[in-house]
Amino acid sequence: MKLAIHHRQGSFSEGWIDYCKKNNIEYKVVNAFDNDIITQLKDCDAFMWHHHHGKFKDVISAKKILFSLEHAGIKVFPNFKTAWHFDDKVAQKYLLEAIDAPIVPSYVFYDKKEASGWARNTTYPKVFKLKGGAGATNVKLVENQTEALKLINKAFGKGFPQFDRFNNLKESYIKYKGGQDTLFRLAKGVGRLAISTNFAKQHPPEKGYAYFQDFIPNDGFDIRVVVIGGKRAAAEKRFVRENDFRASGSGKFSYEGIDCEVIKESFKIANKLNLQSVAFDFVIDKNNKPLIIEMSYGFGIQGISNVLGYWNHELNWHKDKLKPCEWIIEDLLL
Repeated sequence: MKLAIHHRQGSFSEGWIDYCKKNNIEYKVVNAFDNDIITQLKDCDAFMWHHHHGKFKDVISAKKILFSLEHAGIKVFPNFKTAWHFDDKVAQKYLLEAIDAPIVPSYVFYDKKEASGWARNTTYPKVFKLKGGAGATNVKLVENQTEALKLINKAFGKGFPQFDRFNNLKESYIKYKGGQDTLFRLAKGVGRLAISTNFAKQHPPEKGYAYFQDFIPNDGFDIRVVVIGGKRAAAEKRFVRENDFRASGSGKFSYEGIDCEVIKESFKIANKLNLQSVAFDFVIDKNNKPLIIEMSYGFGIQGISNVLGYWNHELNWHKDKLKPCEWIIEDLLL
């Protein structure tokens, strides 16, 4: 089998290329943005592309190319079932509800009047989210009706830019203060007050809908479970940021005390949806029930790579290194 890989520094592709070299697997690196990319793949059996939600060219092209190739009978990663809902929290709501998965109660509105009526009668706090964004971006804790109505008015008015300049500076300061970032990055955050990102300039504002979730109090962490090929799973606790409610992007992890029920539920859903790769983010409610916040085919490996081992689909523990990039290729070659 011959693989084609779109390479991006810092992505899964680095691990894929290393694996191919070590195991004498025929491959070639391609540029997915070439006009003749489909022709370039004619001599390949599979195409792999770890596309990124924050790269505008990826956003407007990756799914079109991958799913077209899949229709033509070429193996791809990620495939349609794995990635059609990527970076779309509203799509994930519908998907998880459709299979009766345990999701945090979620509410989406496409009408301002309906959304406002709900906001005047619901309980608080709630969590407001845009459908896209990772690392806890585009996520706000809504304490009361006034805050909710303000967000709804903006959602059905001028909308939300893809890049929040002031929140970005706040994030940079928090990370710098916690020793997770450099003074240069903090200065860059100050500069972003005047100059937005290329992605934000190219992407239109998010508007025309409002999306909320219930706020689930927990013990200061969420649980990320990564499942590869429906066969292996690893998990980490991600602790919330200081004086914040969000865990994603905190950079603080633990790998002990993971409830096996969360692993069992993750295997169940990953296999029911036939996902090649998935990271589920869970919170535990007051009844000790795990609820999914969101999901993604791709995930950061900084924290999860330090796990002490992984579970197989029979829930047997293996004390071994996590090898997600290798396992993704091995499953694709089957």
